[in-house]
Amino acid sequence: IIKKVLESAIANAEHNDGADIDELKVKTIYVEQGATLKRFTARAKGRGNRISKPTCHVYVTVGN
Repeated sequence: IIKKVLESAIANAEHNDGADIDELKVKTIYVEQGATLKRFTARAKGRGNRISKPTCHVYVTVGN
């Protein structure tokens, strides 16, 4: 996933800012906790159990 985000950041820098991709370097990269999706699954006798699906946000900053 990190590779995909990094490739996207490089492509965005090249397209939006006209940056030279050979001179780009990663300035910062960090991951933060995102929203948690709450779901229910069926169990016996009409009950249900909660399933938590955590998500995250990946931030990459590239520059010269």
